[in-house]
Amino acid sequence: MPTLGTGIIPSGALGAQLSAVTRRGITEDAIVALYQASPTLAILFSKANAASGGVSSVTVPVQLQPMTSGSWTDFGGTFPAPQVMAGMVPAEFNLKGLVVPVPLLGMQTMVQVDETVVSLLEATMDDASNQAVQILTTALFNNSTNNQQLMGLPAAISATGTYGGINRATYTNWQAIAIAEGAVAPTRNSVLLDIIKVIAGQAGGPGGERPTFGVMGPLTWHKLATDFAAEERYNVNPGGSYADGEFGAQAMFQALSVGGVPIYLDANMTEGDAYYLNENYVSLYCHQDVSFGFTGFESTLINNQIGFIGALLSLLELVVSKPSTNAVATGYTHS
Repeated sequence: MPTLGTGIIPSGALGAQLSAVTRRGITEDAIVALYQASPTLAILFSKANAASGGVSSVTVPVQLQPMTSGSWTDFGGTFPAPQVMAGMVPAEFNLKGLVVPVPLLGMQTMVQVDETVVSLLEATMDDASNQAVQILTTALFNNSTNNQQLMGLPAAISATGTYGGINRATYTNWQAIAIAEGAVAPTRNSVLLDIIKVIAGQAGGPGGERPTFGVMGPLTWHKLATDFAAEERYNVNPGGSYADGEFGAQAMFQALSVGGVPIYLDANMTEGDAYYLNENYVSLYCHQDVSFGFTGFESTLINNQIGFIGALLSLLELVVSKPSTNAVATGYTHS
């Protein structure tokens, strides 16, 4: 219903008459006000790997036990007889299927054929992709138990449970680094210590590798940012000003770098937690033929309805092939 009696539009009979004979001033762009972007998911998609069919579509041979045994020798050069040792274990992952149905009413196409301002079909198709990304983001940051969904970071970056069919209690070097912070605000020093724990390894993990980036929730990230703010300094060249730069004086950073590891803000992260991820071993695997595929429209006449239905389909899974190079820190304060 039009809003009468506000701005330049009169109320009462005059307003009703004007509304009856005047087109709406509708913008040609529909604004999506529902969804949040996820930089973490975007990074994973930018480096996604291809997978194909088969049971355990992604199988990663992982060495979790030594396959040789060395020893010291003397002048005579003797050494114990070698033994054949089994050290390889397969980490197996099945692709998960995400379906977003797209309905199209037959009469809708007739009504809009010559009088379209915003195509409802185009808006629905755009929403299908946004809906898929939102569902994937929710699973990425929350799912640890539902095996029909994308298995998220809480399952992959954990020190307990079974992941990829490998029990972490049996193979302790399949555990990710779990750090309990004890209700303290994140600082450069505490985050640097987290990174050192990943490099040094713990709980049987080998360590030795630095994470490539970290992720925190907005308020947790802000707490870390305040530890940087007091150290900011503005340098002014002789005869210059604070606004010499293209965008004037700038404060703070898009990413907070600690020990060479950029820490990013992601609005989908659980506040108080931080993930430290190694891109070399954290990957999305997408089916080579169905990453974000559309089935095409089929008639709904068989259901006694004039219309069509299609579906956006994606087959994919998150695979962390070396959890011990990744970490989750919990217990940071954020308020």
